Amino acid sequence: MKTIKVGVLGVGYLGRFHAQKYAAMKNVELVGVADTDSEQAHKVGEECSCRPFIDYKQLLPLVDAVSVVVPTSLHHQVTKDCLNQSVDVMVEKPFTTTLEQADELIELASKKKAVLQVGHLERFNPAVLAMQPLLNHPLFIEAHRISVFKDRGTDVDVVLDLMIHDIDIIFSIVDSPLKTIHTVGTPVMTQLTDIANARLIFENGCTANVTVSRISMDNMRRMRIFQPGRYLSVDFGKKEVMSIQLKKEESAPFPLPDVKKYGFREQDALELELTDFVTNVRQRSKPMVSGIEGRRALDIALQVVEQISVNQEQVQHLLTPENNICL
Repeated sequence: MKTIKVGVLGVGYLGRFHAQKYAAMKNVELVGVADTDSEQAHKVGEECSCRPFIDYKQLLPLVDAVSVVVPTSLHHQVTKDCLNQSVDVMVEKPFTTTLEQADELIELASKKKAVLQVGHLERFNPAVLAMQPLLNHPLFIEAHRISVFKDRGTDVDVVLDLMIHDIDIIFSIVDSPLKTIHTVGTPVMTQLTDIANARLIFENGCTANVTVSRISMDNMRRMRIFQPGRYLSVDFGKKEVMSIQLKKEESAPFPLPDVKKYGFREQDALELELTDFVTNVRQRSKPMVSGIEGRRALDIALQVVEQISVNQEQVQHLLTPENNICL
């Protein structure tokens, strides 16, 4: 089997994990890692037994594919440079900062016949993969994704940081165009929105209520899906799925709940995602989350951000530092 030569561009908190996963893969050679922080590049390079680079452009001629794990504002330019060199790309979410940038990269990848995959990690969560065969016609979806405050990731607001995960999953399971969006959100600990809610109503009648927060006291990543004959509860953090159906029993005068639980604690979502990317590179196959799916999630997320921004303007006088609290 051909050895795929890969690199990682940006080896901060998340990029370092990308490098570790690639370094452990069979038939994959981690050629190098690149980061503008020379000390960090050398540290991860030594840790993963590969060459460190300060300028990522020097690494591109040496590899078949890369993970782009730089700040979101740099996704477009870095990914564009890679595609222009016919290097396949796995770029972290959010895909880009604008739809125009996303369109340009999708077109360029098509022109270069390059693999372009967007890192929506939750698609590879074993619980999400396990729920797929249990779905038929979701009618109501409720998602909560809340976390304690961390300085990391605050270069984008909570919609692009957290909600975009659930948006991507919801649009992958609801086969209908979006009809309306209703939102609310506010900054609390940063200058950007830290807590938000979006109600997505689809043309087929399905409604999704999505709540995200990065200023909470606890961590929670859950989704509940209600559909004819079945209720599903998905815990992304614990990698668990619970399915409840009503079944008729001859000995009972009314249907009784049939509860089944599925657990997948040992599987690593990032490893599954990067393994899938390498497979797509090797087989020249279309990713489950290509640039098109990444753009779709970005489109909805930006609409949510814009609507929240308009709503915030109406209550701007309340958003003063002395009023900030941690929810």
